[in-house]
Amino acid sequence: MSFWTYLFIALGAALLALLAYASTRPDEFSVERHLRIAAPADQVWPLVSELRAFNRWNPYERKDPLLKSQYAGAAGGVGSRYAWESDKIGVGSMEITHQQPGRAVQMKLDFLKPFEAHNEAEFALQPTADGATEVSWRMRGPANFISKLMGVVINMDKMVGRDFEDGLQNLRQLAEARS
Repeated sequence: MSFWTYLFIALGAALLALLAYASTRPDEFSVERHLRIAAPADQVWPLVSELRAFNRWNPYERKDPLLKSQYAGAAGGVGSRYAWESDKIGVGSMEITHQQPGRAVQMKLDFLKPFEAHNEAEFALQPTADGATEVSWRMRGPANFISKLMGVVINMDKMVGRDFEDGLQNLRQLAEARS
């Protein structure tokens, strides 16, 4: 056998090993970040429960000043909806699906471009004894085979987590300026 035959066999075996490894990855993903904000929960709450206020600190909104957006429904509460279209961050929408006033808000995230994905996001507020608020931002969803394969070379937690950290810092600046 020639060198090229061995090379192609080795590359084929490596590709099969990569595909096999990717198939063993979890069927769901979760990214979560936390930040302590020196402001009471009642001052943080409107910034996470109202979509227009959310977009004042949303790190993705800040990535594209030419982003086209559209709001539907009430300013806040279950059923509030926000859709976006951008060359930089893609096309998608979010809708508030559940709230515990002052404590938690859950959203349905539907991404259409650059790839289709249907995930959930949650913001949880935990008041602290000293009057501050511990805020967590979590996103979770299913991981199809392509996501698993991409996850072998791209660390989703680090990539999305960095954006969550930036967003929570933006939220901190707004909330602490209000108190």
